[in-house]
Amino acid sequence: MYKLIIRPIFFLFSPETIHHIVFILIKFFCKIPGVSLLLKSIYVVNDKRLERKLFGLTFPNPVGLAAGFDKDATLFDELGYFGFGFIEIGTLTPKAQPGNDKPRMFRLLADEALINRMGFNNHGVEEAVKNLKNRKTNIIVGGNIGKNKITPNEDAVKDYEICFETLFDYVDYFVVNVSSPNTPNLRALQDKEPLTKLLLRMKELNNKKKNPKAVLLKIAPDLTNEQLDDIILIVKETKIDGIIATNTTISREGLTTNNQQLITIGAGGLSGRPLTLRSREVVKYLVNKSNKAFPIIAVGGIYTAEDAMAMLDAGASLVQVYTGFIYEGPGIVKKINKGILKTLK
Repeated sequence: MYKLIIRPIFFLFSPETIHHIVFILIKFFCKIPGVSLLLKSIYVVNDKRLERKLFGLTFPNPVGLAAGFDKDATLFDELGYFGFGFIEIGTLTPKAQPGNDKPRMFRLLADEALINRMGFNNHGVEEAVKNLKNRKTNIIVGGNIGKNKITPNEDAVKDYEICFETLFDYVDYFVVNVSSPNTPNLRALQDKEPLTKLLLRMKELNNKKKNPKAVLLKIAPDLTNEQLDDIILIVKETKIDGIIATNTTISREGLTTNNQQLITIGAGGLSGRPLTLRSREVVKYLVNKSNKAFPIIAVGGIYTAEDAMAMLDAGASLVQVYTGFIYEGPGIVKKINKGILKTLK
């Protein structure tokens, strides 16, 4: 039904417009008595065999929603009704910022992909905390944090400090995002020296807490094997808790979409089907080269149960979807979880 009727209607609108419309609709309908129970009865798969214990948390299933969908923590409770095992909010910055100029999100229908150059648009970390204080469910929430566009890289650590301290009491784990291609020079923070400095500071702040929370690093799929080797060393040195692999790519290699359309769209991070193999390669490389030294949450091109299982088989502990959720619809989590259960029989 979603692919035949709902998606064609949704895709008549620009990606960002329909995103806001869907948020309003979900928020509205979930306020109607009984709707949340109905959604859970349709989409939630309850089975102890799906549980994953990680970072001191018990995930009801291994399928999460990646950051970027619920940037300001306005819909995390309601999104939980669609069966997700966890929701990652953000990317959040200390100050509110509008992001890049519109249009800034584009569909590549032939490739079942998206290109976005949103630029960390969000209402600021304080606004997200206001929303998180009204949490109605026990859904696991991760906080994805970044720096403001106007903050120079030499001062970036301060931005991450502010987000960490402000969010600490309201999220269950943290993700340090230095891999978005849409904030100028942000990816330079993935270089060994600045990244080590940033992560050591995050761990220092975390270790001062009575009950520290997991700190993860989200990396780009465009890193070379040598850079991935550096990431492994940095994880060991800083003792952070894991990796999220991967963010969007700046590569346009192997796309079906014609080159002129890509030129017209311009810069941005590519997500969706074209990332399936590369994200899996990165996961497999990190797992094998580090000898499974740390947990990995896999994201990138996961559309089916087979995609998710391939990531888990490659060594990922959990998976996340975003573009697949848009193309496949709200039933994607249930399909993946049912698929995982089939392999356990």
